[in-house]
Order: sequence, then structure tokens, then C-alpha cells
Amino acid sequence: QAELGKPLRNCYTLPGFDFSYGLYIQRTDGGVPEAIGHWNTVKPRAALVKKMPRDFITMNRDALKAGYTTAREFNLYYKAKDIRRKDNEYSRFNRAPPKVPPDMTYGISTRPSTPLSDLLQHKYKEMWMEQQRALTAALRVGKKKVIILQQSFETRTTLLRKQPRPVKEESFWHLPHLEKV
Repeated sequence: QAELGKPLRNCYTLPGFDFSYGLYIQRTDGGVPEAIGHWNTVKPRAALVKKMPRDFITMNRDALKAGYTTAREFNLYYKAKDIRRKDNEYSRFNRAPPKVPPDMTYGISTRPSTPLSDLLQHKYKEMWMEQQRALTAALRVGKKKVIILQQSFETRTTLLRKQPRPVKEESFWHLPHLEKV
């Protein structure tokens, strides 16, 4: 029953201080001491030695210096002196970073800050309005040019429609021997 003058409690009691919420994993859950004092690191693997491809340019040059000329002699030289290409990790490009001037900055330079006085005086609005006025004026001039150009292009057909050629008046037939008279 409820205590006198107090409402009836309808909740559960919480577990003690030694209770931990969540899933307990035996191998990895060592609490705070393990998190502070132990690092779960991956052990480094031994680097796999890659067999680099043969350097035929160097071998051919050395074989020619040695006096070999036939294909069989070149083949024997390849077996005797197997020269491989050098790894790209040790190339001169990967050894040191490129030298850059000390005052050089990478990336995009920062935009200058907007002046507050221009914002208060609505200068950006005025500039935009001027641009719009100039654009509409340019469009008007362009339309006038287009109308003028359209009127100036007249072909023979349009001219004949506007002003048809005068019709030839038919002359009566005369005898050919009276023509010169």
C-alpha cells in the first residue's frame, strides 16, 4: 500500500553501483585501466619483397659494351647479369618534397571582408540596379538592330510582291516586209 499522503510508486529500483549497462565482452572489456594503459595495435607485417621487372635498357647497353651482337649472346648475357629496375620508392621524385618558396601559400586566398558602410548605404543594390538598367538598354539597342536588319534583307521575291513589274503592252502583228517602213 501507498504511504499516507504520498502517491503510489509505479517504478522499478535501480541496480547497485557495481552494475554495468550494456554488453560485457570478456576479451576486450578491461575498463578504464585497460583503456589508459594498453594499446591494441596491429603488429607490423614484414614487407613483401617485390620482384621488380628486368631493366632491358641497361642490360642491352652493357651487353653492347661487352661486345655481344647476336640474339643468343644477348640471351646468355641476360642470364649471367640479371639487372632489375629500381623501386619507385627510392626514385629522386619520392625522396624529398619539392622546394617551395617560404612565402608561398597553398589553396585559395581568402576573400576580402565586405565593408559595413557599403552594406548600410545599399551600394550593392544600387550597383545591381545599374547593371540591370545597362542590360535592358543593351537589349533594346539589340532589338532595334535586329528589326533594322530584318527590314534591310529584301530578296527579289519580296520586291516583286511589293512592286510588280509593269506588264508589256502587246503590239499588233505586222507583216515582216513592212517592218522597215
